[in-house]
This record gives sequence, structure tokens and C-alpha cells, in this order.
Amino acid sequence: MPRTKKLTEEVQNDIPTAVNTETPHFNGETVETASSQSDAAADSANDTQEVPEKKEGMSEAPASTSTESEAPEYLFSPVTPESGEAPAPDEPEAPNPQSKASRKAGGAKKGKEESPAEASATAEGPSAKTSKAPRKKQATPVLTIESGGEIETQEDREDLAWHEVQNAYRTKKILTGVLGGIEKTETDKTIAVVYYKEFRAVIPMSEMMINPVEDDQHNYGELMLRQNKILGNMLGAEIDFIVKGIDSKVRSIVASRKEAMLKKRQIFYMSTDASGMCRIYEDRIVQARVIAVADKVIRVEVFGVECSILARDLSWDWLGDAHERFNVGDQILVRILSVKRDSLENISIKADVKSVAGNTSRDNLKKCRVQGKYAGKVTDIHKGTVFVRLSIGVNAVAHSCYDNRMPGKKDDVSFAVTHIDEERNVAVGIITRIIRQNI
Repeated sequence: MPRTKKLTEEVQNDIPTAVNTETPHFNGETVETASSQSDAAADSANDTQEVPEKKEGMSEAPASTSTESEAPEYLFSPVTPESGEAPAPDEPEAPNPQSKASRKAGGAKKGKEESPAEASATAEGPSAKTSKAPRKKQATPVLTIESGGEIETQEDREDLAWHEVQNAYRTKKILTGVLGGIEKTETDKTIAVVYYKEFRAVIPMSEMMINPVEDDQHNYGELMLRQNKILGNMLGAEIDFIVKGIDSKVRSIVASRKEAMLKKRQIFYMSTDASGMCRIYEDRIVQARVIAVADKVIRVEVFGVECSILARDLSWDWLGDAHERFNVGDQILVRILSVKRDSLENISIKADVKSVAGNTSRDNLKKCRVQGKYAGKVTDIHKGTVFVRLSIGVNAVAHSCYDNRMPGKKDDVSFAVTHIDEERNVAVGIITRIIRQNI
């Protein structure tokens, strides 16, 4: 009895200290505070009036559980999944008295166990229930043919191309696009539409640098009409431009071809290298872009300078139509015949194509025999003289035709050789008949 009274007094003295302590949480379960332990001890003292004697090696239950290290030991004893009971300790423990409130709480816990979601929410605190972090929508994974391969979507390509446009706008880099359209604005101004990797760039006519020659030999009417005609023939050609302005919201571009061409002229025609030579000089073979094609002439752009090449300078063979070998957008090799550098805006060149390929007409002429008959195609007719390109690679001239029909351009004919002109590298003969007319 004296020992029981002494234990009760010690517990009651510790009650004010334990009431103000916070209730710690362990694994989603609430630890019993010192107040509940003291109630259990008091109830046990009143009911039984006996407390087992303290055995050696056992420690009394602490009065305060404000920290994890002061929590009762039975809360941390492992539970085996098979039995759900704690393993037996090495030494026997004193019976743990429980109050009526504790027994009710234990019964309720056994009757209704917390779900894993509720347990995690209790461990995280009240903020986890009220506030939810926004989840980013994940893209659906794509099954690739190659192991570990990556698929580039249309959106990724557009973002990358727009990033290139933004960098070119800041650095004034020259970009290359395809002339895809010609439009008129509400104020009746002509604009060129260039497409760079599916992005639309608008270039005003004044920034296209189309300056046709104006003299007595090239007087073809009003300047604006000539510019529109030249621009129409350039559809589908590759042109250079410099970005002058961008709109990131709608991803539109305003550009200038004139600045890009002047910049190229400065680099390739006016500036010199370490040896003191310009990059473009006479008798140099360079690569050029075909920007327009007609029957007897093509127009090329050579590093910022445009020039026209006639049919007689295109090939050693007689060409009836330049469209047969050249198309807008092609890249060909040309030889620079002359360069005139007056100023940055006044640079002119002359070039040809046939000198790069080499003359094979003399060797082909040796294959031709007098009185021989060969198939050929009519390339042109001028003042009664018919010009034929034989299938064996020889140029031929016919002054008469035995067929009742008149030969026409691009007709397939049968040609009989009567004479070989080695000085002009042509075969002279007669058209015996028309194999197929080109109607």
C-alpha cells in the first residue's frame, strides 16, 4: 500500500507537465500521452490496489513523451506479418494497465483499420488533404522500331525551327527558303511569300532586289509589270533572306532578300582573302542556283548576283527548249567569264555552262557516216532551215524535207547524212520522213 500511494503521487505530480506536450505521430498512429498513462495508473491503483513488484532490469514508464526517444518501448517492437503479434521480449514485462478510454480507443482501432491512403494523409499532415500539387500531363509513350529510338513530333520540329529563326533575327544570319507565293496587300502592294521550314516569311517587292536592265535593247514595258513577270518565273526557286522582324504569338516573319544579297556581295565580290584575291574572279567555276527558266535562256543567282545565260552557252548540243535540262531550283556549275565591280549595288557578271561540261561533239561526229540514216529530234526552225539533234549526239542541219508534212519543233524525224562539216562540227543532210509529230 505505501508503494502504491507513492506511485500515484509521482504520476499526479507529472500530469501538468505532460498536458502541454504535443502528441507525436509514429507510422500514422497517435502515441499515448503521459496524461492517458497517468489515468491508467490511477485506475489500476483504485481497482486492484496492488502493483506487482518491480523486477530487476525493468524501467518504469516515463512521465513525458514529448520526443521520439521518450516514447514507450512497446510502440517500436516489430510485428511479424504472419501472426500480427510482437515477438516475446527477452525478459518478462510488467502488465500494462489501461484505462477505460484506452480500451475504447483500442477497440475502435481493431474494429476499423485505417486505409493506406488515410495513413499517408495522417503522416503528411492536414495540408496534404487540402492542397494537391498540379500534375503535368505526360505524353503517351511511342513504341519505336529500333530499341531506344526517339520520335521527333511535328511540334518538336516547329519549336526547333522557330528557335533557329529567333537566333537568325538576333545575329542577322542569312537563311534560305523557297519562294512559294506572290500576293497583293490591301493597299495593292506586291509581296513575295517565302517558306522556311513551314514558317511563312513575307518580303516586299522593294526588298526582293529585282532590277531588270533598262535600255533600248531591254525595253519591255512598265517596270512594275516586268518585275512581276520575273517574280512569277521565280516561283519555286531557293532564295536567301535576312529576318527583319518576328511575331512570336502567331510566328510570322518579315524579311529582306536585298540585305542578304548585299551581304553576300560584300563577302564574295568585294572582300579579299589572305592572298589578296576576291572569292569570285574570272575563269573560276562556281555553283549557282537556277531561279528562272525560259525556252532559250535561264537565269541564275551566283552568290548574290543574278545573270542570264543564253541557250548557246548552256550546252554544246543544240537545245530546243531549256526546260528539257534545267528546272527552277536546280543547282548547277557555271564558269565566270567576266566580272564588273563598280560598287556594292552595281556588280554584273557573265557566265556559261557548256565550258564546264566539255566539248564532246567532235568525238561524236566521228560516229557519223555519209549516206547513213539516223533518228533525231527537231530543236529549232529558222528561215526554212531545220536544226536537228541526232540520237548519236551529233548536231545536224537539214535544208529540205521529203515528207509531205512540214516538220515542227520537237518532232521525231529520220535524217540522212549527205555531208560532214568538221569546221562547224555539224552534219548536213535531208529529212526523209517524220517519225512522230509533237502536236
